[in-house]
Amino acid sequence: MLRALYTVILHLVLPLLPLRIWWRGRREPGYRQDIGQRFGRYAARPDRPVIWVHAVSLGETRAAQPLVAALRQRYPDYALLVTHMTATGREAASSLYGGFATLAFLPYDFPWAVRRFVAHFRPALGVLMETELWPNLVRECRARGVPVLLANARLSEKSERGYARVASLARAALGDLAAVGAQTDADATRLAALGARDITVTGNLKFDLAPQPAMLERGRGLRRLFGDRPVFLAASTREGEERLLLDALARAPLAGALVVIVPRHPQRFDEVAGLLRSRGIGFARRSEARPVPPGCDYLLGDSMGELTAYYAAADLAFVGGSLVPFGAQNLIEACAVGVPVAIGPSIFNFAQAAEEAVKAGAAIQVPDADALVREAARLLADADTRGRMGEAGRRFCAAHRGATERTMALVERFVR
Repeated sequence: MLRALYTVILHLVLPLLPLRIWWRGRREPGYRQDIGQRFGRYAARPDRPVIWVHAVSLGETRAAQPLVAALRQRYPDYALLVTHMTATGREAASSLYGGFATLAFLPYDFPWAVRRFVAHFRPALGVLMETELWPNLVRECRARGVPVLLANARLSEKSERGYARVASLARAALGDLAAVGAQTDADATRLAALGARDITVTGNLKFDLAPQPAMLERGRGLRRLFGDRPVFLAASTREGEERLLLDALARAPLAGALVVIVPRHPQRFDEVAGLLRSRGIGFARRSEARPVPPGCDYLLGDSMGELTAYYAAADLAFVGGSLVPFGAQNLIEACAVGVPVAIGPSIFNFAQAAEEAVKAGAAIQVPDADALVREAARLLADADTRGRMGEAGRRFCAAHRGATERTMALVERFVR
């Protein structure tokens, strides 16, 4: 009954969806491409059996890299289909997988749209990354005999409370899955309480993402552009976070340091540039691709696909989404590069990884932006402590690798 109500609500908002796509496309033109795919209309189909991986957005697309590589190596007779819901996810996938995989938007969760999708691609297996659950989609897959795995699955306490409000719908959707690979014991417990079955704790695929040598070399190139001074990186910042950071830096500037701000989403690059200008702050832009003048203390990281390089070029990295209640972005990538990490109080998206990184000595946690700036000043003046934190980060990541193989063990149960 709740599924039927959910489907009715979807159809009520159907007339608004083209407007939403057009609106999002003002800043991200990728939203206006292949609109028919949003409603289950596709052209060519691979001429081989298909393994389908769904990575909703940018973070999931990057996290899927080791799994996609393993699928490609182990199942060369299968075509890989990688789907997304966001334009940034698809843009990232184009550079990561575009040379060998079919890329497409996943349709909205209308029964008729997902029916077209499944009928067109006829996947032998579906792998949904993290917590991307669409009730009608997984029901259609089960009805057509397509096993669907939830991989790298995570469920925070906050998300669990949200799903509990529609418990019967969540239970049905989770029950339609063939198996679940959870990141942590806590995630597995929460997923089981909502109705998931056949759960294995596989770990976090993000630990298996080794920094690419080309990105590390690009980081060295960035450092040459930054000049001979300490570099404080604010990475993957979210709405409202830059304002908090700039207020704190106005009260206690990091004398002699370059502050590099890299917003999480590219559509916010100009917004953050406007914020800097409104405060009379002179800044350079990464897109200018020129050395930062010695008297310029701020750089706006307005580029895509270079986060590893920014980490490699920094002396200290703050991981965004944690000063505001967004639950933090991924700090594992920074630890893997060997840069000391600072995080704010909001970490629910990566709670276990963040807590263990702090315990390992790879990261520090601060209560607010003022404390962040104080700790940044202390660490930028203490190379020995930064060196110990960086090495602790590398050891921390090495100790948690192996999620790809554990996830592939689940895959092998369903692919013949």
